[in-house]
Amino acid sequence: MNEFLLIFRRDFTSKEIQPSPEEMQQHFQQWQNWFGSLAAQDKLARPLQRWDGQGKLVSSDKGITNGPYAEIKESIGGLAIIRAKDYDEAAEIAQGCPVLNFGGNVEIRMAV
Repeated sequence: MNEFLLIFRRDFTSKEIQPSPEEMQQHFQQWQNWFGSLAAQDKLARPLQRWDGQGKLVSSDKGITNGPYAEIKESIGGLAIIRAKDYDEAAEIAQGCPVLNFGGNVEIRMAV
């Protein structure tokens, strides 16, 4: 088994597309169910790690900008490390990620 980093991204800044409190409650339940399922299958190597929406970006010219991606609204909301045989299995696992329900995406990287 290999370990893969799943990076969860979505637009956390545009107020008009943020979920209501009720939708967020349902969304959190989906996350709990998904992580519970991964843990039960021994696919979860490390639990969800949440990140704030702030951050800084240091560029090659040593300039510093506020926010992780100043030119786009998408940012990292969290990450998890899973166990999977290969990228195909990791992608199959990522397809169940609740962030996709809010227009987000999941980046997958294998630990080497």
